[in-house]
Amino acid sequence: MSSIPRLFVSALLEPSVPLRLEEDASKYLMRVMRLSPGDRLRTFNGLNGEWLCELGPPEGKTAIIIPVEQTREQMSADTPHLALLFAPVKKAETDFIVEKATELGARSIHPVITQFTQTRTVRLDRFNKIALEAAEQTERLDLPEISDLVVLEEALAQLDDDTALIFCDEAGEDESKPWGGEFGRAGAALSVLDSLKDRSAAILIGPEGGFSQDERQFLRARADTYPISLGPRILRAETAVVSALTLWQAVCGDWT
Repeated sequence: MSSIPRLFVSALLEPSVPLRLEEDASKYLMRVMRLSPGDRLRTFNGLNGEWLCELGPPEGKTAIIIPVEQTREQMSADTPHLALLFAPVKKAETDFIVEKATELGARSIHPVITQFTQTRTVRLDRFNKIALEAAEQTERLDLPEISDLVVLEEALAQLDDDTALIFCDEAGEDESKPWGGEFGRAGAALSVLDSLKDRSAAILIGPEGGFSQDERQFLRARADTYPISLGPRILRAETAVVSALTLWQAVCGDWT
């Protein structure tokens, strides 16, 4: 089954109800994959699971697919929601963050502006394309919601009241380290995350240069915020994103 092409569609999937694909998807199936009428593919739409479909006769350059049967059900909406808040960095590294956050199961992705954020513009169309391709490749049944760039305080205000904020603090837990720590040290990641099982969470990763003293003080004073350490080394932003999401999935997510 995994060798069969997999494609996201924006329409509702119903048995035997033909769907006309958009130009890019049609070109991919007919020109890149060179599928012919009768060939099969897998589709998902983020709403009603994954479906095995059959390619029908095309209408000019437009591919037609016919859903045959549902092969996977959509995940429950009751599962904990994992969000990523991150300060954009350089273009290639930011693209990498969006791709890996999608692969690692973030349900929503929120670029934020902090005091030391260097990149103040993002391209949501590019982010959405990267996320779509990553979701198709990694067998996800949904696409992450990607928000526009806003200041950190606004992004935090938009979080649901029951969402725990996991603040990845480069000050770490080692009191002998010279950086950070003016407003306290972070807890060991595994023990903090273990206390947050079955809860929705938002992971916050800072920019190159980390968080300012004012931001660290603000975050530590915020209710339902849990500072964690990602180890004794100062990580690049994209490395920190992958590390934090991996830890959450291993302790609280669908790896358990």
